[in-house]
Amino acid sequence: MNPLVNYFRNLHEIHSSQAAVKETSYYGTLETLLNEIGKTLKPRVRCIINLRNQGAGLPDGGLFNVDQFPKNQELEPFTAIFPERGAIEIKGTREDIKKIAASEQVQKYWQKYGQVLVSNYRDFLLIGRNSQGQPVELEAYSLAPSEAEFWLKTSNPSID
Repeated sequence: MNPLVNYFRNLHEIHSSQAAVKETSYYGTLETLLNEIGKTLKPRVRCIINLRNQGAGLPDGGLFNVDQFPKNQELEPFTAIFPERGAIEIKGTREDIKKIAASEQVQKYWQKYGQVLVSNYRDFLLIGRNSQGQPVELEAYSLAPSEAEFWLKTSNPSID
């Protein structure tokens, strides 16, 4: 099945339970979507949710090239792999993506990791560096123009 259809269905199931919290209840669903997309990239990319603090706080997730992971060897104790493809900051579906991206938290992650994927589950904004080393919006994608339309779309997902 299409990863986006699965994403919508899983979000809808969690949301319709009325047992979810606005942000963290959906982490696993986003991680699955990003990993499915990451399998199609070269080099492949792996998402890990809830990174440890590497000097800029606790990002909601990180994006790693799969070749970063050790093969048949153990990491040195207390050595964390750095997410070469950037950090992830996630907020609830009601939050404005531009306000999230402008937050002090995202700025800290950007300074440390060089790229930050900002999401409210319906909008995605990749912040990177321009040629002068300043923050710049590299890519943006929206699944729905509003929170209400997003939840409606998740209730009957189809790929146009």
